[in-house]
Amino acid sequence: MRHALLRACGLAVILAGAPALSRGQSPAPATAVFAGGCFWGIEGVFEHVKGVLSATAGYAGGRVVSPSYEQVSTGQTGHAESVRVTYDPTQVSYQQLLEVFFTIAHDPTQKNRQGPDHGTQYRSVVFYTDTVQARLARAYVADLTGRRVYAGPIVTEIVPLQAFYDAESYHQGYMARHPDAPYIVYNDAPKVQRLRESLPGLYREPQVVTK
Repeated sequence: MRHALLRACGLAVILAGAPALSRGQSPAPATAVFAGGCFWGIEGVFEHVKGVLSATAGYAGGRVVSPSYEQVSTGQTGHAESVRVTYDPTQVSYQQLLEVFFTIAHDPTQKNRQGPDHGTQYRSVVFYTDTVQARLARAYVADLTGRRVYAGPIVTEIVPLQAFYDAESYHQGYMARHPDAPYIVYNDAPKVQRLRESLPGLYREPQVVTK
């Protein structure tokens, strides 16, 4: 189902650190990729985070090169619906993005599903690009587990990123362009409200969607 408003989506996010800087040099944007359910919602949440320059819906973690939405939706490609986040590390840190991902954007205790969406394409994943990202993500999960933030075990995969493929144009900026769609109203708008209430220092109104 291509444009159905109640269609399930998914998400992945990659987190990359900024390179070392020379004196007086501004830091380059960093990137991050996460997966955790419908990518409409995860993308929409990160578009409301201060310091995020862009969020792009796509696919990661599978075997098929440049897959289509229809292929990924079968659950046979190995891909998860994902989101690539490009951010300014002087405004928001990798750890803060992890906090948004694990406590706002999705429920990391749901295995191969997220809310009404079922299948491996909706699994929870942090895709890392280096050992620093892997260490920080694992440490964050260990901290959540130690503090018993969730009643059940966290099932998020922490795996290396092999490739990220942009999703079709009609998926990009979906929440911003379709705020009254039933799927968005019932499943994703509450996440943005949680971000506003729980992490007000990170919340911002999104920039105009130009995708």
